[in-house]
Amino acid sequence: MSSTTGPSGAIQTAEIEDSSLLAFYRDMKLPERRTFWACAAGWALDGMDFMIYPLVIGTIITMWKVDAGTAGLAGTVTLLASAVGGWLGGYLADRIGRVKTLQLTILWFSVFSLVCAFVQNFDQLLIARALLGLGFGGEWAAGAVLMGESIRPQYRGRAVGSVQSGWAVGWGLAVLSQAVLFSYLPAETAWRWMFAVGALPALLVFFLRRYVEEPEIAAATLAKQNASGERPGLAEIFKGPILKTTILASLAVTGCQGGYYAITFWVPRFLTTERKLSVVSSTGYLSALIIGSFVGYLVGAWLADKIGRRKLFLYFSLGAIAVIIAYTQLPLTNEILWVLGFPLGFFASAYFSGVGAFLTELYPTRLRGSGQGFCYNFGRGIGALFPFLVGALSTTTSLANAIAIFAVAAYGLFFLAAFALPETRGRILHADT
Repeated sequence: MSSTTGPSGAIQTAEIEDSSLLAFYRDMKLPERRTFWACAAGWALDGMDFMIYPLVIGTIITMWKVDAGTAGLAGTVTLLASAVGGWLGGYLADRIGRVKTLQLTILWFSVFSLVCAFVQNFDQLLIARALLGLGFGGEWAAGAVLMGESIRPQYRGRAVGSVQSGWAVGWGLAVLSQAVLFSYLPAETAWRWMFAVGALPALLVFFLRRYVEEPEIAAATLAKQNASGERPGLAEIFKGPILKTTILASLAVTGCQGGYYAITFWVPRFLTTERKLSVVSSTGYLSALIIGSFVGYLVGAWLADKIGRRKLFLYFSLGAIAVIIAYTQLPLTNEILWVLGFPLGFFASAYFSGVGAFLTELYPTRLRGSGQGFCYNFGRGIGALFPFLVGALSTTTSLANAIAIFAVAAYGLFFLAAFALPETRGRILHADT
């Protein structure tokens, strides 16, 4: 097991007391459970908001006569903006607190999801998605740190990973909305209602304001900073020994995000074009992918504490490479492709369960929001290029080939960067570091 240093410089770790998946939840007190459900709901609604656009991209292409590369640009811009939003959101979380930042960012991306429902051309949609991305990135940064600091170290991987599974729930909600709305409304109207549904996360802010408290460790650190006047600098994560950590962690997240987005952004389009499925009939295939993703998040959360963050990343990056090659390159029937959707979602999602806890444990408390927010969202920002690049390459080769090329390259980078980083399982966090 890995270790960390406390206030006195002593190395401190926490042993895994109960290795079962739900041990963390059984031991939670009421405030901790409220924090857990608030963060899980936030991440689910965050996922729903992002996944709405890949689901309506075919309608956008047809309605506004844009090519696949241009359409993919809106997804790329959203993720690039989220990189900036994540860094700034994390920095804000270090300055004003995790809970306040979470409230602000949820309101922000909810408002701009609603704006997307009223745009009149692709350029307006591009701008609205970019502004949505700022809040989208900041929400993850604040929520992941909030959860990481609220949970005891021996349960941190399972708790943060279980919150991560909310993304699959949000994805499922987006697909369900698509199935319902596109069944009863014409496509030209249904896509607008999809974005309107994406404004629902704003309701979560009322729960956050009433029931969720700032973690003690963050509150103590913030109080100390207020008393001394020594505030963390925005660029401090790029100085001294922290710089190496920031570079390697950013590369690792770039790989895992790039692979994930290369797959999930374009698979709906792959099913309706190269596999000749209708929007509604593709729902079953996406459901298999989403169920696999949900199970992957839960299994990954358990493995993050059982075998460690690093092994989780190494094993599942190789697994993802193998499955995506089979899914896109083998001459499979649609029935087999439907079955293969489960392992595709499983391997493309499980490793995310370890990322939040891993980044939390890499940084000291005073820089945790900035460091975690930057690394995760830098990776998301560079990974954002993959939807655009896949779309652009698909104009000269098949969409299946384009997805495979960029997904394999991304997961290869993830494997190498994870191999170079230390194991952090069990690290004890301190308020004065």
